[in-house]
Amino acid sequence: MTDAARRLGPVVRLAPAKLNLTLAIIGRRPDGYHAIHSIMAPLGLSDRLSLAPAVGPADTLHVVAHERDRANLGPTADNLVLGAIAAARAAVGGALPTPALAARLEKRIPVAAGLAGGSSDAAAALDGALEAWGAGGEAVLSTDVRQRIAARLGSDVAFFLVGGLAIVEGRGEQVTDLPDAIRGEPPGILLVGPRIAVPTPAVFAAYAAAGTALNGATRQTSEHLAGELQRGLTARTLHDRAGILASANDLLPATAAIEPALVPFRRALARLTGRPVGLSGSGPTLWVLYPSLERARAAEAVVRRAVEAGSLAAPGDRPPFVMATVIASHRDSQR
Repeated sequence: MTDAARRLGPVVRLAPAKLNLTLAIIGRRPDGYHAIHSIMAPLGLSDRLSLAPAVGPADTLHVVAHERDRANLGPTADNLVLGAIAAARAAVGGALPTPALAARLEKRIPVAAGLAGGSSDAAAALDGALEAWGAGGEAVLSTDVRQRIAARLGSDVAFFLVGGLAIVEGRGEQVTDLPDAIRGEPPGILLVGPRIAVPTPAVFAAYAAAGTALNGATRQTSEHLAGELQRGLTARTLHDRAGILASANDLLPATAAIEPALVPFRRALARLTGRPVGLSGSGPTLWVLYPSLERARAAEAVVRRAVEAGSLAAPGDRPPFVMATVIASHRDSQR
């Protein structure tokens, strides 16, 4: 271990899941990506990333995950956490010593669920590595530079550097913070994620193949919600918008085409909860909005009982992921 590494202190970051309250497709970009307008929110559900000095000369990563998620994680060498640390080191250059880091990632966010756990992990690794090396402020890397690095790592990574609700545009690299979006008690969210594979590239390919005309109504809903959040909303007011927001996702038909069983399951979940049910990103995770965490936890208990009794049958060969959480107004982090 080098002298520079000995001076490093451990760094801990919580990497939150995200929810798309809206997702409007507004066109096809010259680079082949679809341009979007989306309101994204970080959730209380999060992975936990710890960074400490590495024993050897190379960055390392140890992932702690449920057995059911391991098959979807892919090779450790390809994990975005290592990619983010390497990108941070390249950006710092010779401005500061950047000794090797040992990363430990505790996965709590379901993998490949439309909740952007991998992108959040990458943002946490980028931010945490810079902090570990003493480059956490603006003096070494500006916010703009960090956002450009994040955009290269993945479409959702830049969102997680903002730390709260945000308007997300372009292919995900244009992020406008909504710092005072939620006033008072945070809204509760019930997440229900069937254990099925719905790859994001396949969903966008299905959307493109369908030749669907651009939905101006979804964009209007997304832009209207952005304006309301810029002025500030209570959890109750957001809860009252649930019926509109649950259908404000232009990828819903494409996701249903990839996995038709999601359609009857979404309807059954709506009947059970008596609430509108939305889709996060390209899915397969469904969400139900409540005015408080207490209400969301009550709904979680109802859904769990229905799954156990067999009266709510989810697609997939295992019971769905079911969890109540909240929309977070800012990124929770620990140092």
